[in-house]
Amino acid sequence: MTLFAPLFAAEVNLAEFLERISGFLGGYYVVLAVMNAAMALYLWQKKGETRWALVWVGVAALFVILSPLAASGYQSMMPGLPQWMIDTVNWTLGRVQPAWAADWPKPILAIINWGGGATFYSVGTTALLVILFIFRRFFVQPMVAWAMLNLSLLGMGMAMTNPNFAAIVTKPDNVPIVSMVFLLGYFTWLAAYKAVQNDERTARGEVPLEKLDDEKVLVWPDLVYTELICMIALTALLLVWAIVLKAPLEEPASRVKTPNPSKAPWYFLGLQEMLVYFDPWYAGVVLPSLVIFGLMAIPYMDFNKKGNGYYTIAERKFSYLVFQFGFLDLWVTLIVLGTFLRGPNWNIFSPFEEWDAHKVDVLNNVNLSQYFWVKWLQMPLPQNLLIRELPGIIAVLAYLIILPPLMAVTVFRKFFVKMGFMRYMLMATLLLLMMSLPIKMVLRWTVNLKYIIAIPEYFLNF
Repeated sequence: MTLFAPLFAAEVNLAEFLERISGFLGGYYVVLAVMNAAMALYLWQKKGETRWALVWVGVAALFVILSPLAASGYQSMMPGLPQWMIDTVNWTLGRVQPAWAADWPKPILAIINWGGGATFYSVGTTALLVILFIFRRFFVQPMVAWAMLNLSLLGMGMAMTNPNFAAIVTKPDNVPIVSMVFLLGYFTWLAAYKAVQNDERTARGEVPLEKLDDEKVLVWPDLVYTELICMIALTALLLVWAIVLKAPLEEPASRVKTPNPSKAPWYFLGLQEMLVYFDPWYAGVVLPSLVIFGLMAIPYMDFNKKGNGYYTIAERKFSYLVFQFGFLDLWVTLIVLGTFLRGPNWNIFSPFEEWDAHKVDVLNNVNLSQYFWVKWLQMPLPQNLLIRELPGIIAVLAYLIILPPLMAVTVFRKFFVKMGFMRYMLMATLLLLMMSLPIKMVLRWTVNLKYIIAIPEYFLNF
């Protein structure tokens, strides 16, 4: 029997669910206790930091106490998130207003309900990345990062007592994605940690860390032995993985019965999410092609010769911000959104909300031409499609033609001087096309704007 199979065998009540998951949670907290005990031992013996070692010994002791409570299977004893926190997440992400907020002022309720769901998720993740960047010198400290890791693991363990959350996170399809989220966080922190160290060394007139250890090693035996050990370790991991987790195979495909929601593989969920906001020709062909073209064009547009061969942020701040925003905010967060928040009928669900196939998310999608002619000018849509879509055409042309020179004389003046006309215009165009995705997403979530230019007669919608 696989580890998580009982959770999906049939619908069970809360008491039965907690009893089934209690063994897993008990072992989960034991693993966290061992992890912190190992960190404390490392700090004490290798680093000589007795104070921090005692702190993590205390954290390990806390997890040891939580382990038998979680393994008890009793709702009153198992550590879980407070109900107000679950209600808040359901409200901000799933737009399920809690009963305790019914007496709040109507303007505040209107703002929260209007900005909830995907808007709150997108703005929240962007704000989080901005905060992490501004205060990066604080967050890259190893003990701060370790504390954040412990808090996130503790929060996930406490959230697992919720059946809806556990059903999503422990689904065999999603377990590797949860693991990759933590791995991505680690490697992002590691790169930022080395970059901050190098920036501080550069400010003191010292060489980067990579220059201190540039000794060459032989492919044989050094590299080959390392690869062999990694191959053996990964093979063992995959064997354990195959034994513990049930293979996420479904019944043969049928036109009569389709999955709801029908999702692409996790690495394509970002593209599938883009299809909500753009036509298939743009989201599935143009945007991916622009990404590939933009990556190929980077070496020819880049005028900054610093930061080659070592980690840095201060010397390549613009490139760093563009990459982190494009990769983390416009790709990874879309994969997480499509994996954990997109439920039946492609509606947005909170992680603690039941995936109800009968949930109806009322959307009144309106094109820009309808906003302009019908709502603002109080007149019917013109019959001529060019006149009908003239507001959208003007908006798109102004965005792509007027903004680049305006940026060249304002915020990107230094870039224009150093890059020249052609390279700057190419960079500005690619940057604006990248920003069209979050702009269109926010417009779709806030004012239900479907298309800026809608010409279905020729399958041209933008």
